[in-house]
Order: sequence, then structure tokens, then C-alpha cells
Amino acid sequence: MKNKPLRIVEVSIDRLSKDGFGIGSSHLSDGKPIAVEVPFTMPGDQAKAKLLRKRSGIYASINDGIISPAPERIAARCIHFGECGGCRWQMIPYAKQLTIKESLVNSYFHHLLDNVVFNPIVPCATPWNYRNKMEFSFSRSTQMERFLGMIRQGSKGRAFHLKECHLVNPWFSKGVEATYEWWGESGLDAYFPPGNRGSLRTLTLREGMRTGDRLAYLTVSGNPDYALKKGQIDIWVAAMKQAVAPAEPQTLSLFLRIQHIAEGSKTQFFEMHLAGPDHIREELHLFPQAPLKFKISPTAFFQPNTLQAEKLYQLALEHAGISAQHVVYDLYCGTGTLGVCAAKTARQVFGIDIVPEATLDAVENARINGIENYVVFTGDVGKVLTDKAGEIPPPDVILVDPPRSGLDAAAVAHLIRLAAPTIVYVSCNPKTQAINVEELMKNGYRLESLQPVDQFPHTIHIENIAVLKRRQ
Repeated sequence: MKNKPLRIVEVSIDRLSKDGFGIGSSHLSDGKPIAVEVPFTMPGDQAKAKLLRKRSGIYASINDGIISPAPERIAARCIHFGECGGCRWQMIPYAKQLTIKESLVNSYFHHLLDNVVFNPIVPCATPWNYRNKMEFSFSRSTQMERFLGMIRQGSKGRAFHLKECHLVNPWFSKGVEATYEWWGESGLDAYFPPGNRGSLRTLTLREGMRTGDRLAYLTVSGNPDYALKKGQIDIWVAAMKQAVAPAEPQTLSLFLRIQHIAEGSKTQFFEMHLAGPDHIREELHLFPQAPLKFKISPTAFFQPNTLQAEKLYQLALEHAGISAQHVVYDLYCGTGTLGVCAAKTARQVFGIDIVPEATLDAVENARINGIENYVVFTGDVGKVLTDKAGEIPPPDVILVDPPRSGLDAAAVAHLIRLAAPTIVYVSCNPKTQAINVEELMKNGYRLESLQPVDQFPHTIHIENIAVLKRRQ
């Protein structure tokens, strides 16, 4: 039985969805008005769309072409635009992107903005080639075509073969192509999650933007039936050295990461160091006379936009007003990037994170910068704070930079209980941040200022700094 052809409608785009796609009005053949979300469109576009399912009163759709472009619409730079789910706003001028993002932050906080300083968004000085890390997925079609690249927009985990990406430096594409060619000769297959079959899951590339260090790791299946042989690994190592570091192959860090899954058990990861240094180095130039140095392990978190992270952290510390008398808590500290920066001016900084690998890096990062007033604890933030109550002095300033999901109820309760005079909340998701801030405002805090920072040009993502002061 043939699938029923999709209905095609014309849509006048007048706003953007929470996913950064255009939403506009149209009519069905019977004249019934409908709202349609059309990928890769912007307000002012007139587009053709193939209707998919309806959810929450809005039809999803496939972009079937632009009939009449918005006056501000520009040509996208990347050949994969419209297929890749990463850069959704390449057709929007960068200045316009900034206006949209600033408005988004305002919309999440609008009911909390009485007597609040809303600072203008900080643009990214280099809106292209700014990312220091990217993950690429292996996949294979039912026709046995091989793909290594980003996930296709609207697909369920299917990748397209990447030829270029303008968010990262050009050597990333060379690494992808070298791995793709090696894959074709290796006899290996892409991993198929439903059946726990196949070997190759992802390729991750990262670099130190200030140092030039480069690192790559293959994530592969932990199923022993699909384990890579030593000869296959050796050929990949040689191919990567030749492709991305031909002049200095000994400086390229290469790893194999084995992801082992078993029903009823927690997923486990094992790393094999294959070649080069066991980490990359990065620097943050917050203090021009003494750049801060950081050691980054293969999977450790570091802000994806190094140069913009310098601005983000500089602003966060300025808003925190940290002095030599202050005790600072760096909660969800990760590898200690922000805490190490704060320790340059604070009396004492205490960092807490649940990920052991991250806190080990935080300790090492403090050491290599000669910082002795940064103490790091490993464990759940709430439990550590409870266990260490009475052992460490109360905070004057709390720095918090949680995951996209924001702070859970227990974490918010801990912030309220600690009653620090100042909280500086850095977030990559202003929507969840606003929910947390509102709860803090109900429990003794006032919102003093907001500072949006664009870390991720051409995407819908934005960082935001919220500064809260304890009411007397």
C-alpha cells in the first residue's frame, strides 16, 4: 500500500518557534486556517511546506522551498544548510540574530524585570570557526550507504556525510574525511542501537583555540562481537596523523573510547590512549599579564567557544564583585574553569562537582596555575554541602553554572539555605534559568541584573548571566 502524499500549503512566516524555526499561517483546501512550523525559515518568508503531524495546535512540516524570501534573508554559507540540524539561522543576518536572542531572554524574564538592569547582548567577535569541539555520528542506510557527519534535521538519528562545517576550523573536515575513508576500508559497520550491533558510534574532535593542540577519539561499541582489531586501530591512527597533523604527528592526541551497555546495568565507558599527549591545553586570557592555563581530558567539559568564554567569565566575575575578603562557592564546577578564574581575586574558593574526572581536572588546573586557594570536592552538591557544613566557611558569593535542565528543587533549596549575599547564575538555557530565579526571588533574593552573551552564532542557543542579591 502506497503512502498517502503529503499535503502542500503556502505559509506566511510571522514568528519563530522555541526551536528557532519559522511559524506562520496558512489554510487547508477547505479554507480552514492553520498554523505551520517550517524549518529554516524566518519572519517575512513566504514558503511552501509539506504538512506532517499536528501537535499542540501547530503542524510540523518539511520545507519545500521559499516562494518569496524575507527582505532581510541572506544566503547561507554552508552547503549542508537545510539538511543539518545544527545551524538553523545562517539565513538571518548576524545583527538580527542578536536582536532575536536578546528578545528571547527578555520574554523568559519579562515578569521579573521590575527595577532590573537588562544589559545589551554581548556579540561574538568571530561568528564563524569559533567552536573548539564537535561530535560526528556514524550511520548506514538500508541501501548500505555510509554516512559520517551531523544528524539530519527531522530524522531519528540518521547522519549525512559532512563535507564542510563553518562553525569549526577546517582541519575538522579533514579529520572526518580521513576517518570516512578508513571506515570504507576497515570492514567495520556503524553501530545500530536497537540490536546492539556494529562497531562505530561517533567521532569527536576538539582543539585548544589558544594553543593549537588537537585531539580526536573514536567512540565504539563495547559488544565484544564487534570489537576493533589492533590493525584497524593502527591504520586509523596513521590516517589521522597524516590528515590533520602531518607536520607534527606526535602532537595529535588520539583515543579509543569504548561504550559498554548491558540491560539492567549502568552504561560504562573505558578509554584507551592511542597516541600523543593524554590531554590538550587551553588558555583563557582574562588577565592579560597572566593567562590562565587549562588541561582538558578527552571527554571533560570546557566551554565550546573559548574566545567568547573569556568574555562570559570576565562579565560573570565583574558582576560578582569578588574581593580578596570573599569566600566563593563554585557549584557544578566541572573542570574548575570559572572557579580558577575567581580564585585569582577571592580569599578562598570551594568547587563541587559529581563527576570525578572533571574534579581531577579542576585540581590539576588549579595546580598548573599556581592557585592554592581553590579546594575541590567530588560528590553531589547537596550531599557535599550537608557533609561539609561547619567545616568550610559560609559563602559570600555563589557561582552556579548548571546543565541545560537547570537546578533541581533540591539544589534551589540548598542555595536558599546557604543565604549567600550574592548569587551569580550562568546558564545556557535562560528558560529554565528564569524558573529557578523566580523561585529564589520568592525566598529572599532580588534579581539585580541580566547579561545575555552570544556564545553560539547561527544557532538558537544563548548564554545568560543572572545576578541575584540577598534582601536585607
